[in-house]
Amino acid sequence: MIVINSIKALLKRIKRFLARRFSKIIEVNKKYEKPRLKMNLLTSICLLFLRIYLLFLVVILFYKFYTLVR
Repeated sequence: MIVINSIKALLKRIKRFLARRFSKIIEVNKKYEKPRLKMNLLTSICLLFLRIYLLFLVVILFYKFYTLVR
């Protein structure tokens, strides 16, 4: 019973610690949640293409790492 209570207390302390650390990040994310600039369709498509390209490069990087380690 004492162990369970100490684990619960530890989890509460960890939760409070993380909430304090990430509160500023959450505040900034809420502030900039909606973009202030208007983008046309071509800009949106280009940004989408760049995101997909970046994910593709990351996948290639992990694949290369996996083949070298194995």
